[in-house]
Amino acid sequence: MKSLDRAATVVDHGGSLGRARALFPHAPQPFVDLSTGINPHSYPFFNLPATALSRLPEAARVRELAEVAASVYDAPSAANVVATPGTQILLPRVASLASPGKALVLGPTYAEHQRAAAIAGHAVTEVDDFEVLAGADLAIIVNPNNPDGRIIERKKLLDLAGKLRAKGGLLVVDEAFMDVGPRAESLAGDVEQGGIVVLRSFGKFFGLAGLRLGFALA
Repeated sequence: MKSLDRAATVVDHGGSLGRARALFPHAPQPFVDLSTGINPHSYPFFNLPATALSRLPEAARVRELAEVAASVYDAPSAANVVATPGTQILLPRVASLASPGKALVLGPTYAEHQRAAAIAGHAVTEVDDFEVLAGADLAIIVNPNNPDGRIIERKKLLDLAGKLRAKGGLLVVDEAFMDVGPRAESLAGDVEQGGIVVLRSFGKFFGLAGLRLGFALA
């Protein structure tokens, strides 16, 4: 029942200034929005040709995007990269890669991972002890963590992935903030070992939040 309740709960991700203004109509303007992790200093933009806004992306351009992402994130190859309209859509799909069972999320962290795992049919618990994650069928870690910046060493993550893989489990590492973290701790280059999915977010570092873009590396 708790899993069903959690799945039905809509998590407020922040970022809605319209909702904030409605709740606090007399607040001083402009708002200083600290509710999202999107980089407010966007990557330098350039003039787009009109065709960029009038055509659907060709499959070849998607492959090109995967190749660039593999290079930027140090994934083994473009074949290990799935590009999607934001990482949010990926969460329940990735959680579904593990058969419904016991999902453990290392917290405190981004609450949507718990909801997504529940949607995928898992019994979900947030834990604060890394060692406990070895008992999961699905273990989820945000690294570097949101909101406290906690970093789990790559070696420890690989050891955990090995334990989970031995019993058919899955380790999901959300590296949304790794672009400004210690890249040596990323698991992006290790996904060929199996049983590991790494999530990367475009907007956290590059900004351009209106461009919905995220990646799964597996």
